[in-house]
Amino acid sequence: MDWSHIFTVANLLGLIGGIFYIASTQMKTIVPLRSAGIASNFFLLCYGLLSASYLTFALYITLLPINSVRLYQMLKLIKRVRAASQGDLSMDWLKPFMTKRDYRNGDVLFRKGDRADEMFFTVTGKFLVKEINIDLPPGQIVGEMGFLTPENRRTQTVECVESGQVLTISYDKVRELYFQNPTFGFYFLRLTSERLLANNARLEKLLEERKA
Repeated sequence: MDWSHIFTVANLLGLIGGIFYIASTQMKTIVPLRSAGIASNFFLLCYGLLSASYLTFALYITLLPINSVRLYQMLKLIKRVRAASQGDLSMDWLKPFMTKRDYRNGDVLFRKGDRADEMFFTVTGKFLVKEINIDLPPGQIVGEMGFLTPENRRTQTVECVESGQVLTISYDKVRELYFQNPTFGFYFLRLTSERLLANNARLEKLLEERKA
């Protein structure tokens, strides 16, 4: 039996591409998945070209840059998260994933006990956490605790006291980033832990002042 028509360069490339495709379906995190997808796209487009299967070639030469761009975006996000986690807990790197919203003096962002489905990053204006009488100037994160509370309920009320703009991100998007990227998950846990410790220190200070 003549096996030469089976063991061709084109078929070998197609086999390698198929192996990488199967491997990509087993990946649990996005970076290895995209990397395996790019390798699969490359070998399968070569297979399509050498075997004169131009529909296959067109499909994978379209998918290759898409997967490459998505991988670049995720690597860039990881780099920003890593850099941010080494310094202060700002969320400037999340801005591309957020949407703008304007508030006027007297508007309430959310009330204690409300269902929570998003968190905020203050850009301009001033906002007040009413229960503890704390002002939130620009550059502050608010509403992230509702992501972790039972039934996703708000733990405090936040009101706009000086008209301004915020950026919002839904908890669904936060979950997506959390599960796609373990580094983001670590960063988010660090963020909420710092907030809990700060709130605890503030309460202890208030108790000491009342005792004095």
